[in-house]
Amino acid sequence: MDKLMLPPWLQPGDLLKVIAPSGRLLEQDAFWAGVDIWRSQGYRVELTTGWDTRWGYLAGTDQGRRQALAEAWFDPDCKGILCARGGYGGMRLLEAWDWKIDQVTPKWLIGFSDITSLLWSLSTVGIASIHGPVLTTFAAEPNWSKQRLFDFLVGKPLEPLQGRGWGNGQVAGVLLPGNLTVATHILKTPLQPDFDNVILALEDVTEAPYRIDRLLTQWRLLGAFEKIKGIALGRFSQCDELGSADSFRVLEVLGDRLRDLNIPIVAELPFGHDGVNAALPVGVPVILDGDRGLLSFPEKLPPISTASAMG
Repeated sequence: MDKLMLPPWLQPGDLLKVIAPSGRLLEQDAFWAGVDIWRSQGYRVELTTGWDTRWGYLAGTDQGRRQALAEAWFDPDCKGILCARGGYGGMRLLEAWDWKIDQVTPKWLIGFSDITSLLWSLSTVGIASIHGPVLTTFAAEPNWSKQRLFDFLVGKPLEPLQGRGWGNGQVAGVLLPGNLTVATHILKTPLQPDFDNVILALEDVTEAPYRIDRLLTQWRLLGAFEKIKGIALGRFSQCDELGSADSFRVLEVLGDRLRDLNIPIVAELPFGHDGVNAALPVGVPVILDGDRGLLSFPEKLPPISTASAMG
C-alpha cells in the first residue's frame, strides 16, 4: 500500500456530520458528551437522518445507515464524519457502496473498532482516515489524547507513541490500524487493502486468548503476514478475563503467533478499547522501532488539494 491522500485539514467553523453505521446507540450521555467536546472546538456538528434509530442490534436498516453515510460523504459542505459508536454492522453497508471519489472532495472519517471496515474500505480507494475515538468514548479520553486528535486534524505533527519493543530493529512503512476481529473478517474480500509496505496496528476487546490465537492463525494460514513490514499492538482489553485458569495469557498468545515472523513488533501501545485510544491516521508513513518500542510519525504531512481530490 502506498501512502494515502489526506483530506483537507479542518478549520474552526467547519461542518462535521455524525453517523451511526454499526450498532444501535446505547450510551446517550456519553454520546452527547462527545458531541459537546467537538462543538467546544468551534466545529458545527450535525446529526444525520436516523442516527438514533434501532433495528435489532443495528442502528437502523442497512438502507437507512447507508443513506446516512451518503448524506455525510456526498455533502460538499461537510468536512469530516464522526462515528457515534462501533458494535457491529459497518461491513453490511459496504456490500452496495461506492465512494465515488471522482465526484467528491474526500473528508476525514473518524472511528475505530467496527469502523475498521469503513477505514479499510476508504484506504482501497486511496483516501486516508483516522483510527480514533468514537463519540461514545471520546469524553473518557485524557486531555492529551483529545488534543492529539484535534492537533492532527489541523495539520500539526503527531508525537511518537511509546510501547514495549519486541526487537528486530527499525522499519519504515505505511500505517494500517484496525480491530483484529473485524480485520480478520475482511481478509481476502474487496475491503482488504494491499498489505505491501504496511505496518499493521491491531487491537481488540472481549476475545478470549484462544480466539485471538484462532484469528492470528487464520492470518498465518492465508499468508496474510507475508508482506507486512512491522506490527504495532495496542490494548487487548478484557481478553485475559475470558480465559480459563490454565489458559495462555493474551500477550503470550500474541508472542507465540507473531514473534517468529521476525519483523519489528511493538506491543502495549496506548490505543484500543477500555483506556487511552490515541489517534492513528490510516495510510501515513511511519517508523516502527522494535528495539526502542517507538511508533514515530512524520513531522509534516501535506493535505491533498480540492483540485486533486476531484481528479
